[in-house]
Amino acid sequence: MRSTVLAAVTLLCVLAGCAARQGDFDLPDREAIYDRPLEEVWPEVRQFFTENNLPFREDKGSAVLQTEWREEFGGSKVSGYWHRYMVLGKRESPTKSKLWIVRITKSSNKALSQPGKEIVWAPARGLGFNGALGSKPEGTALDGNGEPIMTVEDFESRLDAPRGENSFFAESGQGTRDLVMEWKVFRSVAPKLAKAENAPKPVQVAKAPEAKEAPSAMSMECGLPIIGLGKQVKRGGVLLLGELHGTQEVPRFLAQASCQTVVAGTPVTVGLELPVESQERIAGFLTSAGTDADWLKLMDAPFWRSPYPDGRGSEAMANMLEQLRQLRVRGLDVEVFVFDHPKLQGQVREEAMAATVLSRVKHAPDRFFLVVSGNIHPRTKPGLPWNGKYQPMGLLLSKHVKDVVALDMAYNSGSAWICAVDEKGVKSELDCGVREAKGKDNGDRFFVHVWGGANNAGYHGVFYVGAVNASAPAVLKGLGRPGADEDSVHPVPETVRSVASVR
Repeated sequence: MRSTVLAAVTLLCVLAGCAARQGDFDLPDREAIYDRPLEEVWPEVRQFFTENNLPFREDKGSAVLQTEWREEFGGSKVSGYWHRYMVLGKRESPTKSKLWIVRITKSSNKALSQPGKEIVWAPARGLGFNGALGSKPEGTALDGNGEPIMTVEDFESRLDAPRGENSFFAESGQGTRDLVMEWKVFRSVAPKLAKAENAPKPVQVAKAPEAKEAPSAMSMECGLPIIGLGKQVKRGGVLLLGELHGTQEVPRFLAQASCQTVVAGTPVTVGLELPVESQERIAGFLTSAGTDADWLKLMDAPFWRSPYPDGRGSEAMANMLEQLRQLRVRGLDVEVFVFDHPKLQGQVREEAMAATVLSRVKHAPDRFFLVVSGNIHPRTKPGLPWNGKYQPMGLLLSKHVKDVVALDMAYNSGSAWICAVDEKGVKSELDCGVREAKGKDNGDRFFVHVWGGANNAGYHGVFYVGAVNASAPAVLKGLGRPGADEDSVHPVPETVRSVASVR
């Protein structure tokens, strides 16, 4: 009897130790092992997914289940990513077991399609009449069953959103083991198996002040956990991200990082290198219903219609604002501010940007700040190749804020929308468009990696976003919602030109 009690107490101590050492969304460095046979663990695992409103299908008798698809960011119309879990129970020994939880991600992003997938193999693009491509009854728009003829474009759109086994046809997909989810299940299930009376309470999300209610942590889909992010999140801390403008991946990184942070219980504020004159419009959009009128009001700012549209006004950045709006609408404590002073230049501009960010941090010491800008501004050491006395925004900020971490962008090769000196040599003009971006392949997972201190450029580490893809200015995609084509009057250039950056 004494040994049984001791075992239960030991298990609780181990659980408490794990909770103390790891944040809720830190990537664990080991597997979660249950001190119970799989036959005892599996019913509690099924109950966990049921209680957290994650519907699933199960292969009876084999300890395998698969949840239904959930769209990232809770129904955002611009997301295009869906996730589901495959859960496999495994026996470590006759008395011990573990779970493997694989997160499967599907995307309607055609940038990752198989080569040749969208080639038209017939002269017509109609689908109908017993499935024959391009054929249809003469004089009617209905097929043999009385159903409307479906074009290939309509059929592709129908299959973009994975439902059931149709998910196989979604554009791109990947499966990755999710250790964070495995530990979430373990922390909920293990105390019940040990019959502990004081089971740990579930993590509470950071609720927006005006929200009447907020979703549970398990009801939110924030994408695959960003490796290393959790160790950098702290209230009052500032994470400066130095980016290459004009990619799809950095705004997605920001949206996922914000979602994962706030769902883990820490309020988050996102800082964007956009003109301070746009603050009222962006703040208003974040708390709006996201209607077409709200979008038009947001996009009517002069910044989005600059004659030299750089990557800061990209469609991906506008999409990210919609995703953050979705989080706010659901009751999560996410805020956005802008800090650029484009009318100023050089050192004066750096000082003004630093003052704007510092003011936000000082007035909200209980929040975590994610601040993104071009990769000169976040540096925390003085000097640039052309000006040894130059003091970047990151250096000025670090003099007043204790927890400032500056990360440079790392990426695999791809493309970006870049504004640079005209290729014909006209120095007074900028040439904006899609350019090749050369990087280094470090896998396809988003991650954060910090060193022991700052390097010569004043960076403490890197944030990695995988292969990059160019994102054109939002105004080239239409005046309404990003992704809409009804108002588009300027085709997006598809040619890849000179190299934008080498890393």
